[in-house]
Amino acid sequence: MALLCLGGIGVFISFYDEATKIERTAPDAVVDQFLRAYLVNRDDKEAELFTCKNGLDLSAITALRTELIAREKEFDVTVNVSWSTLTVSGTEENRRTVTTDLLITGSKDGAALSKSSEPWSFALADADGWRVCSTAKIP
Repeated sequence: MALLCLGGIGVFISFYDEATKIERTAPDAVVDQFLRAYLVNRDDKEAELFTCKNGLDLSAITALRTELIAREKEFDVTVNVSWSTLTVSGTEENRRTVTTDLLITGSKDGAALSKSSEPWSFALADADGWRVCSTAKIP
């Protein structure tokens, strides 16, 4: 009976590890996960899982998040961020760029008050999986 329980625990741990595994095999998937962590969940620790260890520059996206939080407080609204299709470009072996439009919606009591779209670019490097190294709003 003890062996059966231990076997069951092993299977559970294996399934849990697979379900919670960080996927860094595709640049667009990494940007998707990074945006979800950084702008939707606003979880810096989670976002760190998808960023470069060296040469990191998140100043542009940090300024955007700071502005969104300030607007929420100033106008007593909820600001939600989503994004359009993530487009990967670049031919260097260890570098890619992902572009997308960030869709920013301000709402109060479930009613949309404002909507805007901003083009953004994310530079990624392949360092033990793809990671976001810098962000920029495209003029």
